[in-house]
Amino acid sequence: MSKKLFVGSLEWGVSDDDLQQAFAKFGEVEEAIVIKDKLSGKSKGFGFVTFVNEEDADKAMKELDGSDLNGRNIVVNEARPPRSRDQR
Repeated sequence: MSKKLFVGSLEWGVSDDDLQQAFAKFGEVEEAIVIKDKLSGKSKGFGFVTFVNEEDADKAMKELDGSDLNGRNIVVNEARPPRSRDQR
């Protein structure tokens, strides 16, 4: 079963490919995406990585949380479902 990770504190220049490469060392990545502003197209400084295998995701989370990616220490957590606007 797949598992999605939240990746925060990304350096503004990090691309989807950069995320893919950094996380692929731990297992098969289904999707790696940097979230961008709809109007400007610039990174919002966070993204998501989905692993095919839960164990690989757990290992990546443990190893990469606090590690350096393009000059910034990233935060890696298990992604949580989005909250509705009413709950914000």
